[in-house]
Amino acid sequence: MSATLVIVAVVIMVLLTLSALFSAAETALTGVSRGRMHQLEKDGDRAAKRVNQLTDDQETMIGSVLLGNNLINILCSALLTEVCSQAFPGAWGVVMATGITTTLVLVYAEVLPKTLAIGRPDDIARLLSAPILLVVKVFGPMIRAIQWVIREGLQLFGFDISPPADASAAQEEIRGAVEYHHAEGLVESRDRRMLGGVLDLADMDVSEVMIHRKNIVMLDADLPPRDFVDQALEAPYTRLPVYRGEPDNVIGVMHARDLARAVSHVRGHVETLDILAIAREPWFIPDTTNLNDQLQAFLRRKSHFALIVDEYGALMGLVTLEDILEEIVGEIDDEHDARMEGVRRQPDGSVNVDGVVTIRDLNRAMDWQLPDDDAVTVAGLVIHEAQTIPEPGQTFIFHGHRFQVLRRQRNQITALRVSPPLEGVVEG
Repeated sequence: MSATLVIVAVVIMVLLTLSALFSAAETALTGVSRGRMHQLEKDGDRAAKRVNQLTDDQETMIGSVLLGNNLINILCSALLTEVCSQAFPGAWGVVMATGITTTLVLVYAEVLPKTLAIGRPDDIARLLSAPILLVVKVFGPMIRAIQWVIREGLQLFGFDISPPADASAAQEEIRGAVEYHHAEGLVESRDRRMLGGVLDLADMDVSEVMIHRKNIVMLDADLPPRDFVDQALEAPYTRLPVYRGEPDNVIGVMHARDLARAVSHVRGHVETLDILAIAREPWFIPDTTNLNDQLQAFLRRKSHFALIVDEYGALMGLVTLEDILEEIVGEIDDEHDARMEGVRRQPDGSVNVDGVVTIRDLNRAMDWQLPDDDAVTVAGLVIHEAQTIPEPGQTFIFHGHRFQVLRRQRNQITALRVSPPLEGVVEG
């Protein structure tokens, strides 16, 4: 009798071990990093390839693991019940078997392995991928049959459990992972902004990053050639729109390199230059073009400069390849660029901001989170939230910051003071 008990005890321990492995595999395979596994598979990791095979059909994998785990737990419970019933006849044997089985399964076959799997899901998933893949191959046909019955039954009541294909969900998952790791201190603020900037391109229009027409340096095609060259050389940019008559009538784009080459060709006889022959054809794009599409268009056309027009064809501004890249990496300054103007830090932690400063530039400079969905500039945000054009001296609290209007010219807010994030302040 004692030999039989020893054998049963060994069998029960083996069953509990198998149950623990199933539990660890279930937790690890559902919590594994899909991105890391795909990268490891590309690097030639066979275990990662098996993990990807399992997670590609996650429903079948989970069903097979649960089926195997339940079979083992039920068999373990039955053996313990048989042993306890012989040792303690009657109801007490069943009660003791239930208590012992529950304790052993809960501690050693559920909580312990799942806790380990939560801590290192990638490593445990790779370690157990081979035996679990074998289990899926054995139980897979049965699980698929069960799934078919479940789906058909749910469809009778109008339920569709097919997962929807949603590209935005993938982006939100990436964004959430970046924010989580940043909060944990594993991703630096600069890297977080860069990764977020890449994801934001498809959600932003060129009108949100353009240089407004009021700030565009333009050249008059009717100027004498020498005056035209002098103004082009004094400009801080290498590409300049050329207009005739009025600024809205852009007829070309002058590249400084083309102009320099032409001046060199005429050997100083600038008066003989044909300005329009040197200028390149302008490229006009609608203001609703999103940044991701425009970035791809720049790459296809091998061009860095486009003029933006509204639905009526009126010139709104211009956008360059550098403007789009700056949405990802931040300000790109060269030896001819001035540092970002319009944001002046104050000793009390607030900043004096020019009204034309964009919200994204202010967020980058101060590491703030002001929303830019309804306005592009800081002045536009205040006007949108206040639903009026405020007077100098008026103060508002929006989105956890205090905005004080410092200057206004006609209908335009030209300067504001913005406080750092406030705590315990009711907006209004």
